[in-house]
Amino acid sequence: MNGELTFGERLDTVFAAYGHLCLGIDPHGSILDAWGQPDTAAGLREFGLRVVDIAVDRLGIVKPQVAFFERHGAAGYSALERVIREARDAGLLVIADVKRGDIGTTVEAYGEAWLRRGSPLESDAMTISAYQGLGSIEQVMVAADEAGKGLFVLAATSNPEAAAIQRAVLQQSSRAGSTVAQAITQGVIGWNQGRADAASRAFGSIGTVFGATTDLALAGIDIDAEPPRPGLPVLAPGFGHQGAEPGDLRLRFGSLSGGVIANESRSLLGAGPEGLADAIARRVDQYGAAVV
Repeated sequence: MNGELTFGERLDTVFAAYGHLCLGIDPHGSILDAWGQPDTAAGLREFGLRVVDIAVDRLGIVKPQVAFFERHGAAGYSALERVIREARDAGLLVIADVKRGDIGTTVEAYGEAWLRRGSPLESDAMTISAYQGLGSIEQVMVAADEAGKGLFVLAATSNPEAAAIQRAVLQQSSRAGSTVAQAITQGVIGWNQGRADAASRAFGSIGTVFGATTDLALAGIDIDAEPPRPGLPVLAPGFGHQGAEPGDLRLRFGSLSGGVIANESRSLLGAGPEGLADAIARRVDQYGAAVV
């Protein structure tokens, strides 16, 4: 990395400056209506750029939900490229919520699309699936580390239909006896601990996705254990509209709370362009009180 900051180091800086709130840029049709924008690629672009403009200097992380842009095809991707570029140029950390996953050169290509320096879609981190095993995304993990980027691996999500898989106990594995979610989490922690100077870093660059309304204990995640070093970044969708509140953060995440990125989208965006700044300010204060 030639002395440049790791993603974990940049995340630590953002936490210190702006706290743990992440604004999801999710252009649902109803949200676009509230912002006076049509559900077109042009409408998404104008909406996204306005959101970025309001977010700058108020919080430190945004998470575009790529699916809402992708449904408009090439024009939607063009809009997304512009939104990501403007956000990163303004100093925001951008987590591309793409949930890609595969094996071999295919998953490597996904990593190049979203994490390679100079890519039209270059982001600071991306969400990724390790359904085919953590080893299937190892080359993307290597590439992310080398480029100073981050990954958030799906581990314990909130959707009810995921529980049967994520809580299933492994039978044939070096982590036999662990749940799938627990094995992914421990694998990510182990990866971070194996990086150079890991013990001196506040956070690793590879994290997990834990739904904010998920019972982590049922998924085999011990939130009372001593926190790992470096800390585990946790992308936590589900705050706000889906039911979790800032005051729940420590109760739900325990010793992992210091690394939680609390994502809200509709609960903030619904305030419209006139109310978003105040809504962000209130939530930043509430999360700050919850994490301390």
